[in-house]
Amino acid sequence: LEFRRVLFRSKKVIFLTREELNRLKDYKIPQTKQYLERVRDVFLFCCFSGLRYSDVYNLKRSDIKPDHIEVTTVKTADSLIIELNNHSKAILEKYKSVHFEDHKALPVISNQKMNDYLKELGELAEINDPVRETYYKGNERIDTVTPKYALLGTHAGRRTFICNALALGIPAQVVMK
Repeated sequence: LEFRRVLFRSKKVIFLTREELNRLKDYKIPQTKQYLERVRDVFLFCCFSGLRYSDVYNLKRSDIKPDHIEVTTVKTADSLIIELNNHSKAILEKYKSVHFEDHKALPVISNQKMNDYLKELGELAEINDPVRETYYKGNERIDTVTPKYALLGTHAGRRTFICNALALGIPAQVVMK
């Protein structure tokens, strides 16, 4: 029998601080990279609504009400009513008269492409705090330091919402719901 060593690596929870979120929101995207604007808008919508990428991907115009959205989540099939804040309302308003296939509400691209573009956008907006990860390969300890932008992905939007909501004093039970 051959035994293989298992590589244990815990994933670091990546989210944007309020300051980083504002830096990303206010970043002036260069004319040559306008494709990043829609990616930013969708990501910011995740950050301001707490929705997963899959739920934003499936968000239809009919789910949008004047001050909230009504969705049934993809992962858990929960029916949710999510209040819209000024930021999420503004993003929906920006795209309300733009036609997307399947009556989608937002210009959502594939998860893989969006993750690639988020890294690019994060680098441009200088979201580059060093993130240290430690893992073991057998008995060998391996430490890596990576700029935060290189670890950005769509799920960071949901985590950003959660962490910032808790930091604002919103009770955990409310955020979890």
